[in-house]
Amino acid sequence: METFKRRETFTSAFGQLMTMIGVAVGLGAVWRFPYMVGRYGGASFVLFYLFIVLFIAIPALMAEWMLGRFTQRGTLGAFDRGNLPAGKFVGGFLFFIVFWATGYYSNVVGWVGFYGISNLFGCFGLYVDASIILPPEMGFDWRSFLLQFCMTAWVIFSCGFILVKGLRKGIERASKVLVPLLFFILLILIVRSVTLEGAEAGLEWILGGFRMSGLTPDVMAAAMGMAFFSLSLGGTFMVIYGSYLGRDASIRRNALYTGIGASLAGILAGLAIFPAVFAIGLEPSSGPRLLFDTIPEVFHRIPAGMLFGFLFFAGLFGAAYLSDVAAFEVLVGGIVDNSGWNRKRAVSTCCGIVLLLSVPPMINTRIFVPWDLTFGSGMQAVGSLLAVITSMWCIRKSDALKELSSGAGKRFPQLLYWWMRLVVPATIAFVGMNWFLDSVLGYRLFR
Repeated sequence: METFKRRETFTSAFGQLMTMIGVAVGLGAVWRFPYMVGRYGGASFVLFYLFIVLFIAIPALMAEWMLGRFTQRGTLGAFDRGNLPAGKFVGGFLFFIVFWATGYYSNVVGWVGFYGISNLFGCFGLYVDASIILPPEMGFDWRSFLLQFCMTAWVIFSCGFILVKGLRKGIERASKVLVPLLFFILLILIVRSVTLEGAEAGLEWILGGFRMSGLTPDVMAAAMGMAFFSLSLGGTFMVIYGSYLGRDASIRRNALYTGIGASLAGILAGLAIFPAVFAIGLEPSSGPRLLFDTIPEVFHRIPAGMLFGFLFFAGLFGAAYLSDVAAFEVLVGGIVDNSGWNRKRAVSTCCGIVLLLSVPPMINTRIFVPWDLTFGSGMQAVGSLLAVITSMWCIRKSDALKELSSGAGKRFPQLLYWWMRLVVPATIAFVGMNWFLDSVLGYRLFR
């Protein structure tokens, strides 16, 4: 294998872990996990989700990190250097997808930021209807469009400010502040939520009442999809961040801690939300609008609700912001690694392009939703499958085991290697097939 120039790595184990958890958490854990729990029935979904995280998603995460560290490249370059047939095309295709996905994701981060500002104003008696930023279901609304554009531009160029500083002084430093702050805010919200009258029903719903009859194939498929989403798997974010892991970092140990951290954030978010939802008498299975409709209604009805609403959306914004930074790092790192550009030029170019690509999904939800399904959910399964195949099938077994063992102090277990080689890709392929049949063809594999 060719020799690569020295690459920037994390300054500390704590900074490395906070960065990886920050990438994994994002909107997936704090927004999507609670509404998926609501839609698929509580405890049965949670327990099977944790099972999938432990046995499938964490091994997939190890494979993506191994691919990045072995090749010393992100999405644009890792598949080619990992000897995947047509690896240059695959890397370029996923790189292209990240551009489009980052545009609409930055819009959502902007929505969350505006909801936080609205609640902050509410603390001082100034009412602002935060929902005015949301795109209309159809047609065009100039007020919504301009608000979205301003908030999205602010999000994108604030990400650029962090990215210009690089891994250690920018991304890692921000993660060491925002990730602990998120967990602290969630703990405050849990205390407020569980002390409301009638909150016991919400606790029972999310933590108890597991029934085998509730573990339907539909619930199992949804839990598998959520596991990949919540750990930001997809052959993109985690591959570029894996390339920044030092040789003394244990991939297995860090993947386990990251999986636990991301899952814990989702469960804590559920504990902060559902006891209050039940106490107020609202519907827990309200789906994706749980974040922007149901939760604000909860905060409007409880004492000091504007303050707690501000804390919630501030914490969520921090988590979403770090994932947005990670998406940009895939783009910036790919350009810097494969061109003569410096980091500042790459950052400014990526920010400009993403801002342009963020405009179409601002128009209405009939554009936004297909955008999300195409460039978000579905492509994650495809990218992760390709990353695992490259790591486990295209890189020589001896090299793969050496990379997976590095930093651990002992040889990587053969049984786990074969599990990652056979069971993990088969499971990811199933998740991707289920998504395609349901979201694209409108056919539900399980009824």
